[in-house]
This record gives sequence, C-alpha cells and structure tokens, in this order.
Amino acid sequence: MITKWFVDIANVHTFPLLAFLSSAVINFAVPSGGGHWVVQGPFVMPAAQALGADLGKAAMAIAYGEAWTNMAQPFWALPALAIAGLGVRDIMGYCVTTLLFSGVVFVAGMYLF
Repeated sequence: MITKWFVDIANVHTFPLLAFLSSAVINFAVPSGGGHWVVQGPFVMPAAQALGADLGKAAMAIAYGEAWTNMAQPFWALPALAIAGLGVRDIMGYCVTTLLFSGVVFVAGMYLF
C-alpha cells in the first residue's frame, strides 16, 4: 500500500527526495537507525525498483533522512551536555540551524549526484 503510494506520486527524479523526506518524518517516531531500516526499507526499496530508480541512491536517501533529523533530536549530545552542565535548550538553536543548512546540502547532493 505504501509502496504503491510512492510509485503513484514519484518519478525516477523525485523519488530520492520523497524517500529522504519520509525518512526524516519517520525518524521522529523511530530514532534508531536499525529500527528505521526495518520500518522504511520494506516499502522504499520495492518502490525504487518499480520506478527504476537507483537503489543505492534510494538507500542513501533513507540514511540521509534519518541522519538529518538526528540533528533536531540531540539525544547523541546528552552525555556531553551532562558533563558540561548544559541543558538541551542551550544547544537547540545550533541544532536547528545545522538542520536547516545541511538539509539544503543533502537535497542538492541527491539531485546533483
């Protein structure tokens, strides 16, 4: 069902961007990289095959989307924040700024390469 939806709305050129964005959204519910693949891989990869899209690019779009939104979820920084005596609010502005600028880089990279 989800695979069919991807095939219906995407083409070979827009598919990596849609996979990237769906990966970013799913990452808020499933922040684990391995769990993320279990959830998203079974519908993104068959959709890529059905569209004739590059499977490597589809796989990287999933990974990039997952990594991209990790910048807005600073769980990775919690130990360092505790040692430094800082809170999450102290770094969220930097995290969101990095998220926005790197999003442009990720999207441009998927279209150019």
